[in-house]
Formats: sequence, C-alpha cells, structure tokens
Amino acid sequence: MKRRKSRWVAGSIAIVLSVVVFLVPFAFIILTASKSATEASQFAFTWPTQFMLWDNVLEVLQTRDFLILRAFINSTILTVSSVAIMVVLAAMMGYVLQRRRGAWTTAATYMVLAGLIVPPAVVPTVWVLQSIGLFKQMSGMILIEVTFGLSFCVLLFRAFVATIPRELDEAATVDGAGPLRVFFLVVLPLLKPVVVTVIVVQSVAVFNDFSGPLYFLPGDENATVQATLYNFQSQTLSQWNLLFTDVLLITVPPLVLYIFFNRQIVEGMVSGAVKG
Repeated sequence: MKRRKSRWVAGSIAIVLSVVVFLVPFAFIILTASKSATEASQFAFTWPTQFMLWDNVLEVLQTRDFLILRAFINSTILTVSSVAIMVVLAAMMGYVLQRRRGAWTTAATYMVLAGLIVPPAVVPTVWVLQSIGLFKQMSGMILIEVTFGLSFCVLLFRAFVATIPRELDEAATVDGAGPLRVFFLVVLPLLKPVVVTVIVVQSVAVFNDFSGPLYFLPGDENATVQATLYNFQSQTLSQWNLLFTDVLLITVPPLVLYIFFNRQIVEGMVSGAVKG
C-alpha cells in the first residue's frame, strides 16, 4: 500500500513538473502572440486586454512580400528531401553493419561514432561547398543535413536490425532472392517502427535547424522558417508580439508531428535499445 502511494505521489510530481516545463512556456508564447506591441514588450504573464492573435498572424504572413510562405516551402523541401535520403542510406548502412561483421565494418562503425562526436566545422564546409558549386544551393544544404544526421540514424537502424532473426535473410536467399531484394522486400518492412522514429525525430531537427541554413544557405530566396525570426528583431526595434507569433507558427508543425506519432517514436527508440 505504501509502495502504491509513493508511486502515485511520484507520478503526480512528474505530471506537475511536465506541465510547468512544457505547457507554461507554450502558454506564454500564445499570450504574448495575442497582445499588442506595447503589451508584449512588458513580458508579463498576463491576459491580453484585446486579443490580436489573428491580426498578428496576418501581419507576420504579409511581412516582406509573404517571406514566411516561401520559407515554409523551402523548409518543407529541405526537410522531406533530407529525411528521405537519411532513411534509405541509414537503413542500408545499419543493415550491412549489423549483418556483416569484419574489419571493414568495425572501421565503418568507428567512423559513424566519430560523426556523432566530431563537431561540424563551418569554414571548411563552406570552402568545400564553394569548390563543388553547391554553396547557397538547396542541394548543398540537403547534403549538409544528411551528413549531420546520418550517424544517429545509422546507430538506431543497426540496433533495430539486431532484433530481426537472421533466419529470415537465409530463407529469402534460399528462395533465390538477391541482397537488394532481401533488404527491400524482407528486412525493410520490418523496420517500420524505427523508420517512423527516424522520420519524426530528424524532420523536427532539420525543420528547426537555424545555424545550418544561416551559414550554408544565405539569401532571401533560400530563407527557411527559422531565419524569418530576424524579421522582427533588430538592435533598435523588437516587435515582440510579431516575433512570438512567428515562433508559434513555426512550432505548430513539429508539435503536431510529435502528437500524432508519439507512440511510434517511443516504440522505435525502446525496441532497438532493449532487444539490441
């Protein structure tokens, strides 16, 4: 009885802390985005005297000839392309690294781990992109995002592939299937939980990336959603109500993604960690 009561108390404390950590800041964003410029500049957690959320949303959308709409299109293209490449490459690499053990796979594993440890270098990366003609190009930024996120994805796929019996591969091989058919027709369909996890986690990471496009994809024509935050903040004037409205618009897509795929994310993370 005491143990059950202590668990109930611990659960209640966890719920309260979750509300404070996550819901309170989100409520502050909504309230500030609903205020006028004068009220928003006070940074008070108070109810707005007049709700102006819709007016602020329209003003944010119309700023600089609807720049935020172009930014959403650019961010969508960047996110979808990067995540699609990451899923295919990481699934194939994770499968090979798990199934074929040897000196070269060990070396490849160390290189994957190095990709998580070694920080990205801005100046050499810019020099490489300029040398191959991909600086300020969407294709170059896609390659950058894939490079930064691939190591994490490979480790997730490798851990999950370990949960798939080798007998399935051997049975498909006996039936005459080649390596590609074994992977795409037998193994890949079984990787659905970790595929969903990688898609959601990396989509949020790429969509919310601020420093990458800032360094490697400058220019209004290439603007992403995070870069639009500069529209409402400067050294002399900060339109806090519009800035928080922009933050709210940017936050909605990743939040909806997490809400709908929360269960799949947990399954993909836990399955590979526990069974692998």
